[in-house]
Amino acid sequence: MATAAWERLLVTPALYRYRGVLGEPEASEALARLEAELDWQRPSLRLYGREHPIPRHQVWMGEPEARYRYSGRDFHPLAWHPAVAAIRERINHLLTSRGIETGFNSVLLNRYADGHERMGWHSDDEPELGEDPVIAAVTLGSERPLRFRWKHGSGEAFNVWLPHDSLLLMGSGCQSSLQHALLPRRIPGLRISLTFRRVLSHAERH
Repeated sequence: MATAAWERLLVTPALYRYRGVLGEPEASEALARLEAELDWQRPSLRLYGREHPIPRHQVWMGEPEARYRYSGRDFHPLAWHPAVAAIRERINHLLTSRGIETGFNSVLLNRYADGHERMGWHSDDEPELGEDPVIAAVTLGSERPLRFRWKHGSGEAFNVWLPHDSLLLMGSGCQSSLQHALLPRRIPGLRISLTFRRVLSHAERH
């Protein structure tokens, strides 16, 4: 495995990047396998009373109880794919070695065919994720910048470049303080992101 290290991007809120999650050739093999073997979907979401297909493809995966509601739609997870389960195991090892217990029980995979496909501004702050969720996002494929902006105008917007085989850890305070987006760019190549999270059970939400 290639030499890798944590980079602290922000202290408050906690934002870190890690390069070399899987190493090669494992990372490229995982990209090819996920591209070929997953049942990629392009659902429509209701915005301002109209249905719009999302500008990317996605798969929601995890434990059976990890149901998720977004933009008026309920998402029921598919069972873990072996390659995704192996990546989760690697992420859990990286984080527990830093004293971070996550309990990730689900992952949202997004497939971007090229730089024109995108993700709009949002925070991962749905009630199902709890008051202060920890989100771990793995990038496979084409390097693109994730754009961040402060919710309350307390600083300038900034980019975090996410290369192939990297992990972005959005820790305490990120979702309450920041929004993020993957904006369109003239960058060629396939990119798949895996955003690991913990969805609370019904009992934990009440």
